Amino acid sequence: MSSDKQIWKPGTMLNPVPVVMVSCGTFGIKSNIITVAWTGTICTKPPMVSISVRKERFSYDLIRNTGKFVINLVSKELVRAADWCGCRSGRNFDKFAEMKLTAKKAETSDCPVISESPVNIECSVVNVLELGSHDLFIAKIDSVDVADYLIDTDTGALKLKRANLAVYCHGYYYEMGQELGKFGYSVKKTVKSISKSSKK
Repeated sequence: MSSDKQIWKPGTMLNPVPVVMVSCGTFGIKSNIITVAWTGTICTKPPMVSISVRKERFSYDLIRNTGKFVINLVSKELVRAADWCGCRSGRNFDKFAEMKLTAKKAETSDCPVISESPVNIECSVVNVLELGSHDLFIAKIDSVDVADYLIDTDTGALKLKRANLAVYCHGYYYEMGQELGKFGYSVKKTVKSISKSSKK
């Protein structure tokens, strides 16, 4: 379907985006959770990700000083906590306590992870790019912690759709919906069956 379009000035209109809770700081001493929508995979080998954070955020110095953070994926059950953590500052609140979230020490650092999150991606900062309103933290992935219920007991395969992950689109949160296809389905060759009558 084609339609006429209005031409707008440049803006951050890439949607939808992941919604994640980034935990940072030092477990048991000084930690925080910042909700981030501007995050993404940037490299496969080595596995790397990025997050964008404003300098004035309480979490900015925690990440900059420790060089560590954890990306905690958000299920539909965690959306309210993610929204609250995005609206309140860690300068004024203990977000783990306020949202009744369980902090656990990461496997690869002193950074806290959110136990209730189905997947925790532990990261080490390798570079910081000052872009303007936000700084881009580029990080390598040190470890990925995956909840047992996401692993198929027969095959050992990851079944991430069981996590009921949420996305963020233009100010609203959405639960991921109906599957539309699998990677490569548009170019997959169909196998034609040969009837017995044609075999001679």
